[in-house]
Amino acid sequence: MAVSFKGAHFPKDVILTCVRWYVAYPLSDRHVEVLMQERGMAVDHATVDRWVVQYSPLLEAAFHRRKRPLWLSWRLDETDIRVKSAWTYLYRAVDQHGHTIDVLLMEQRDEPAATHFLTKAICRCGVPETMTIDGREAHAAAIRGDNESHGTSMIIRQVKYVNHVVEQDHRAVKRVTRTMLGCKSFEAAQCPLTGIELIPMRRKDQREEGAEQGLTPAQQFYSLAASSPTEQGFPPPYPKIATHPYRLPVTAGLIPGASGAILSLLI
Repeated sequence: MAVSFKGAHFPKDVILTCVRWYVAYPLSDRHVEVLMQERGMAVDHATVDRWVVQYSPLLEAAFHRRKRPLWLSWRLDETDIRVKSAWTYLYRAVDQHGHTIDVLLMEQRDEPAATHFLTKAICRCGVPETMTIDGREAHAAAIRGDNESHGTSMIIRQVKYVNHVVEQDHRAVKRVTRTMLGCKSFEAAQCPLTGIELIPMRRKDQREEGAEQGLTPAQQFYSLAASSPTEQGFPPPYPKIATHPYRLPVTAGLIPGASGAILSLLI
């Protein structure tokens, strides 16, 4: 099912561009507001926040429907995220090649939180053969509990230096969240984080037929909200050229479905 923009007061391309800038680069909502003002679009920073909260989960769900199969050796870890002057914990899992499996923000770092995340990841991506974790006992207890409850046989590997794959993968998320000026509530923090995780997954080519179709990471992002085959990230049959006195010409294919007028405001 395509992402619906029914009732939106701005064109779809403007909304997607603001959401992508916010989750892809170390920008705050006020930075995005200024960037749009420089391009002649009056978009308030609170509107950008609402768009990110509303559309990030929908785009993430659309991506997972087209996600490539994952390997059966997982790495599990968590990193801290500050929400309203309190530390919360972002649970993340990647496979042996660093491909993102799933993420979940939790208020606590204990066995129930690890069990909740593990159950969510397995329901979405299947049961792995091995789970590599750090020395935290809560992770091991969650895996053992899942093996006993569901009759699985996941092998636990607690090797300090093998789990560096997921620990280094935290950098892509921390780089963006550092300039977000903090989230005011736990519920509001979950949605931007799901959108931020989309960007590394696109760069890792985790979407089926993404690179094979010649789509750039930006085009793959816009195609998640495509409602027809003509909006799958490809340039239109007769690309319109938008010129700027201080920039090189850019084709309309960079923002699928954009008219020449809207595109000239976004370059």
